[in-house]
Amino acid sequence: MGFSINAGLLDAMVLSIVQNNDTYGYEITQYLRKAVDISESTLYPVLRRLQKGELLETYDKEFMGRNRRYYRITPQGNDSLEEYREEWRSHKKKIDSILLNEGAESNEQT
Repeated sequence: MGFSINAGLLDAMVLSIVQNNDTYGYEITQYLRKAVDISESTLYPVLRRLQKGELLETYDKEFMGRNRRYYRITPQGNDSLEEYREEWRSHKKKIDSILLNEGAESNEQT
């Protein structure tokens, strides 16, 4: 059983990966596959959206005789990622309280 993720969470995951190091699409896909089922054809529209929103920028670099497009996080991307992380912390606490039965005693009626 898998969990579906929304666009915002996927954006946050991509920004987090790129924040660590400039990287290219295939490598981003490999990192994401450790957590979610995603294909490169799903990833590239996300990368374009983040680039259009000025959260990522690109540059080309030669690799084995071919150009490879690298993605780099922008200052706006860093700000956006921090906002995503704050939201994640808040939502995670709420979800954990339900899914892991944390605080279930306070919901029980006596």
